[in-house]
Amino acid sequence: MRRPNWVPAGTDLDKPNAARVYDYYLGGSHNFEADREMARRAMELWPELPAIMRSNRAFLRRAVQYLAERGLTRFLDIGSGIPTFGAVHEVARASHPQARVVYVDRDPVAVAHSRLLLTDDERSQVVEADLRDVGDLLHRPEVAGLLQPGEPVVLMLVAVLHFITDAEEPAKLLAALRDALPPGSALVLSHASLEGRPDQAGPHQALYRRTPTPLTMRSREQIIDFFEGFDLVDPGVVYLPEWRPENPATVGPHPERMTGMAGVGMLS
Repeated sequence: MRRPNWVPAGTDLDKPNAARVYDYYLGGSHNFEADREMARRAMELWPELPAIMRSNRAFLRRAVQYLAERGLTRFLDIGSGIPTFGAVHEVARASHPQARVVYVDRDPVAVAHSRLLLTDDERSQVVEADLRDVGDLLHRPEVAGLLQPGEPVVLMLVAVLHFITDAEEPAKLLAALRDALPPGSALVLSHASLEGRPDQAGPHQALYRRTPTPLTMRSREQIIDFFEGFDLVDPGVVYLPEWRPENPATVGPHPERMTGMAGVGMLS
């Protein structure tokens, strides 16, 4: 198999990677047969997974567009995976060609892929860091530079906090990030939740017991609590398709089937 130019040297193409599996769900092209096979096995347990992932990505795009149109041009995307298929920098620069983005992920494979993809992009940087070590993350030069006073920053925690257990104190990690943001900054957050879908408790547990990254599902009230210190943008914390849809008719009668909730907040 010929190695594409976006694949880092030494990458095992026969070993699936979560970031490339996600790209497959989104309909992207940065994935291999091993990733697609892992995705197909997951879909046997949870057939709606691709729709859920795409709904989450669509929320990301709408949120970035909403904030970019209001003049925000700096974005800190934590847990970014591989920035393909409607990534933050692409959406933001549709409104602001000079928008800056720092992508952060703890997965070395995703980081290596990202750096190759963004080699010629002077306004996008990629950092390998872990949200669980928020002090280290904030002291990385790329992140510290983005957070310098002067312009607000959009903090993006899209489908990330459900990988942080209660014992790892996600609210404390988020508070440290919030306190580092310049005035006028924003928070974009989505989170897995079975609220409205108790029937998925069994498939969810079976699926994620097979992975090294189990999810902590949280309620709407718990997700709202993550916005402490931020003023929620209308319509607040809602199911993924319900957050400012481009066409209200696309929401459908059962938005809870996307098993995720999302919101945007402005720093108080």
